[in-house]
Amino acid sequence: MPEAERITDDATAALQASMAQSIRFLRSQRGMTRKQLAQHSGVSLPHLARIEGGHGNVSLLVLGKLAHALNQPIANLISPRESHSGDLALIIEFLKRQPPDTLIRIRRQLFEQYDLPPKEDCSRIALIGLRGSGKSSVGSLLAARLEVPFVELNREIEQEAGIKMEDIFLLYGQSGYRNLERRCLERVIAAHPRVVLATGGGIVTEPATYELLLRAFFTVWLYSDTETYFRRVMSQNDARIAHPSLYKEAVDAIRRAMDSRRSLYQMADHSLETTKLSIEGVVENLIPILIKSPSVQADS
Repeated sequence: MPEAERITDDATAALQASMAQSIRFLRSQRGMTRKQLAQHSGVSLPHLARIEGGHGNVSLLVLGKLAHALNQPIANLISPRESHSGDLALIIEFLKRQPPDTLIRIRRQLFEQYDLPPKEDCSRIALIGLRGSGKSSVGSLLAARLEVPFVELNREIEQEAGIKMEDIFLLYGQSGYRNLERRCLERVIAAHPRVVLATGGGIVTEPATYELLLRAFFTVWLYSDTETYFRRVMSQNDARIAHPSLYKEAVDAIRRAMDSRRSLYQMADHSLETTKLSIEGVVENLIPILIKSPSVQADS
């Protein structure tokens, strides 16, 4: 094989591998199965399997369909880490070298310094975490203890759309849902200076929406071990993640979602493992933290 052809083949293989990794990561981050991505994008399941395996030839049209279904720019599917230049590229390289605790300090300093409302001026609490982390149950009891309103963001989205959550994804896809999510979050902020908010598990995957949440709310990440997530979702009869006949597949999906979102969840102001805690126990653990926080004061 001529040298030029070999170099071209190597570059093509590297691009296919990079694209496959990006699509798998973005799909897992959003808690989507391969079948769900195929349905939402209109790309056949066998073709998507070949793409995610790094073997499929991808047209611009197919790539556009996948990007739309994942609510991502096409560039993020091809080479998300190489699409920046100038000052931004230098800043990104600098941030890559920083340990997690330093990144937390940098983010907070940026939010406080550059024309963002200080979090100390609000008394809003947002619970984040995977489905099955107890956000709704904990949020309802926590709001009652703090004597503030309790809002479930997904219920606000359903009310805005006039249809159930599963139908929103079916009709409008990931992109439509995320647009509704952002609009409803903005409305909650405008309407409630004091509130406990239970968010959807994937809100952390949308940078602009998550940035708004982080600066407008005191955020709490609730998490547990994989088995506990599975049992809780099963008790809700939610087939989107768990079904007794698909135990291994469901547990693997939970692990992948957590692995792909962990670094995002860790950006919360506070985190609490709930594996061995009851709903009351979680609230009892949170109350002292929230009362001490400069942004949250309970009525007493």
